[in-house]
Amino acid sequence: MVRIAVVAGSTRPGRRGRDVADWVLRRAGEHGGAEFGMLDVADFDLPLLDEPVPPSRGKYQNDPTKQWAAAVREFDGYIFVTAEYNHSVPAALKNALDYLYAEWNNKAAAFVSYGSAGGVRAVENLRLIAGELQMADVRAQVALTFATDFREYTTFTPSDGAEQSLQRLFGQIISWATALQTLRA
Repeated sequence: MVRIAVVAGSTRPGRRGRDVADWVLRRAGEHGGAEFGMLDVADFDLPLLDEPVPPSRGKYQNDPTKQWAAAVREFDGYIFVTAEYNHSVPAALKNALDYLYAEWNNKAAAFVSYGSAGGVRAVENLRLIAGELQMADVRAQVALTFATDFREYTTFTPSDGAEQSLQRLFGQIISWATALQTLRA
C-alpha cells in the first residue's frame, strides 16, 4: 500500500494551515486506499538552507536535514497544504522543499491551498518547483477561500465543494503514487 504525507507548509504563528492539514488527514483516513501521515514543516526547525553541498548530491551534513530527509523518504506521495503569501509559496515550505532532492524524485504531489484567492497562485509556483524536483503533480486540487471556507475569515469550515474536490484529489494522488512506485523499484 502506498504511503502519502499531508505536508503542512506554513510555520507562521496563528497559522490556519495546520487546521486545514488536520482536516485533509482526517478525510484521507476516511477515504482509505493508502496509508496517510503528517509532515509538519514547523516540527523540523529547518534553518534557512545551510547545507554546504547541493541537495542533488545527497550528502547531508546537518542533523535537521538528515531528520527531514528520513521523514520525507518514507512516503510515496505528498499532499502539500499551503497558504498563499504575496502571490507565492510560504518561505518555510519553499525552504523545506529546497533542502532535498532525491527524496522527492518520482513521487506524486497534490495541493490544497488557501488564501483570499484560494491560494491558486501559490500552487502555480509549487507546480514549477515540483517539476524541477521530479515530482508528478496531479491536476485535482482544493482551493479554499477565506470568504467561503473560513467562518468570519478565521475559523476553518470547509464548504461542500471543498469536500468534493478533496475526494477527487485523493483518487488522483493515490493512483499516481501507486503508478510511480515502478519508477523507484
